Amino acid sequence: MAMVPWSDAQKDAFVKMQFAGQKSGYANDYPDAQHLVICADGEPVGRVYLSRSGTCFHILDITVAVSSRNKGIGSTVLREILQEADQAGNPATIYAENFNPSQRLFERLGFRVASVKDFTVLLERQPAPLL
Repeated sequence: MAMVPWSDAQKDAFVKMQFAGQKSGYANDYPDAQHLVICADGEPVGRVYLSRSGTCFHILDITVAVSSRNKGIGSTVLREILQEADQAGNPATIYAENFNPSQRLFERLGFRVASVKDFTVLLERQPAPLL
């Protein structure tokens, strides 16, 4: 937002409108999804939208604040989701833009490209066998 020539009030209104639109879209398309706050040391540092359907865990969105990135927080949250998906015997999926650097993290966690449409990539991780 620093690059747009808007007032602070305009930026705030835009971000609130985007959040409301995203939340409404997720609620419409994934009524079972949960919106969870990611905390580190008791402080909110991000969020995750997660849909746990009967056949798949779909990560709709995961965001960690810039000031809290590269500290393993996102990796920890994703590993917890993947462990839960493994226990349920379900794959996990997430969409990412083909230019999103987070794809490297997803690939390290076992996600593989399932499909590509324009600049959007659907990544999927099959459940790991339980020991």
